[in-house]
This record gives sequence, C-alpha cells and structure tokens, in this order.
Amino acid sequence: MKYIAKMHLAFNRAIENIKNKKGQNTVEYMLMLLVIIGVVFAVGALIKNYMPDLFQQIKDKISGSASQI
Repeated sequence: MKYIAKMHLAFNRAIENIKNKKGQNTVEYMLMLLVIIGVVFAVGALIKNYMPDLFQQIKDKISGSASQI
C-alpha cells in the first residue's frame, strides 16, 4: 500500500511539473532561433554555389556595356 501511495505522490508531482510552464518561452525561442539559423545556413550554402557565376555574369555585362560606350 505504501508503494502505491508513493507512486501516486510521484505521479502528482510529475503532473505539477508538467503544468509548470516557467521557462517554456525561453525553450520555444531557442528552438525558433535554431530553425532560423538552420534555414540561413542552408540558403547560404545554396547561394554560395551560384555566386561565382552570378558575379561573372555581372562582370561580363558591365564590361560589355563599357566597351559599347
């Protein structure tokens, strides 16, 4: 019987800890920050592959326009 009472008490404490939402906002903000950082790194990695070609195209257009003047 004492074992059941202890389990019931432990269960009630666990439920109270779950209901206690103190610090929940911090965790949510940290998770959102991690997602945003992940997206920024993924986009950066994708853009990095295209940047040399893009700069070369811009350079060629500027050189072409300058030679026509």
